[in-house]
Amino acid sequence: MSTATVSRALSQPAKVSEATRTRVSEAVEVTGYTLNQAARSLRQRTARTILVALPDIRNTFFSTILDAIEREAATRGYGVLVVNRFAGAESGRRLHEYFLSNRADGLLLLDGTVDLAQLLVLSAEPSNVPLVMACETIPGAPFHTVRTDNAYAARVATRHLIAQGHTRIGHILGPAGNVLTAEREAGFRTALAASGLATRPDWVLTGGFEMEHGLAAAERFLALSDRPSAVFAANDESAIGFLSGIRRLGLECPRDVSVVGFDDVAVSAHFWPPLTTMRQPREALGRLAAEELIDLIEGKPPRSVPQHTVLSSELIVRGSTLPAPIESASTSVQKQ
Repeated sequence: MSTATVSRALSQPAKVSEATRTRVSEAVEVTGYTLNQAARSLRQRTARTILVALPDIRNTFFSTILDAIEREAATRGYGVLVVNRFAGAESGRRLHEYFLSNRADGLLLLDGTVDLAQLLVLSAEPSNVPLVMACETIPGAPFHTVRTDNAYAARVATRHLIAQGHTRIGHILGPAGNVLTAEREAGFRTALAASGLATRPDWVLTGGFEMEHGLAAAERFLALSDRPSAVFAANDESAIGFLSGIRRLGLECPRDVSVVGFDDVAVSAHFWPPLTTMRQPREALGRLAAEELIDLIEGKPPRSVPQHTVLSSELIVRGSTLPAPIESASTSVQKQ
């Protein structure tokens, strides 16, 4: 059997007969042969690698997504490179370096703060870098996307509090300028308006996606002379920081305030009290985004029109929410 036939059986099995594939498989098993991916990449002038760009690798939200990306990539014969916090003036140059040096074949972008003009240059001639955005998106960008319906999920979270009788509901924002912050705040406001409830500016607390931002929000919450009975936080880390902060300052959840988060990171179920939250399908999000990018790299099928996949989140009710105290509802009626 020729070397060319063996190579064809391993790299393009559909082009050889079943009998030949069987003979090659038996030989591989006996000899313990493994495909030299580096040599193959050099011959094909590809890296067989995808680049995953994150806004903050410290955030535990991304762990499940990265695991799913790596698993899907490995199944398809690709490796994964991870670059962290690359947004800013140097982001375009750094990204171009990865592709000019043939270190990656496509970009899976999980950060919506990157300058769109730089991404358009990267994805156009002569670079033609395949690009998929996941989690965060850039409004109007002509790229394939995989995300969750953040505005709708935020409405579900807020409606949960309203269904429990809370009419005095606050919100801890995500980082300023972030698309997820805007979408989740919009969902929060829509849910309140649909129930005839006003959004009080002093109950919309500046925040971010880290626990420190939740701690800072707790201090602002405690400084309020008139506090809401429930709070929806833009993500779990800020919600957990908020819970820690109010406890340090003498309040308890859910006795004094009910709290809902967003994401369902692993610690949310094990914190005290266990956090009610919107569970994002992070495994599916990572897997589908990697699948979409590798399909683009391999040109199957070629897609000139961006595809947008929107996944649904699930409300997970735990111990951080309780029905509103009767006095809270009556106080609300008097003040409005």
